[in-house]
Amino acid sequence: MDEPVLTCEEVLRHLFAYLDREADPHTASEIERHLERCRSCFSRAEFERRLKAELRAAGNRSAPARLRARIRELVGKF
Repeated sequence: MDEPVLTCEEVLRHLFAYLDREADPHTASEIERHLERCRSCFSRAEFERRLKAELRAAGNRSAPARLRARIRELVGKF
């Protein structure tokens, strides 16, 4: 079986472009090959993927009224 061409450091350097589907097709393919073989990088990629999903979902939620009131109160002090 062929060893991955990219090192862990290279995968991490391109990880966000890969997750955002902005990596070129060759790089994306190499990252996928690497992630199939490297548990450490796979775990990091899954963490980042889940974090991005949570942040995306959080952007659609409203802050509780009590929090909004507290922020207004604090901003008003400046």
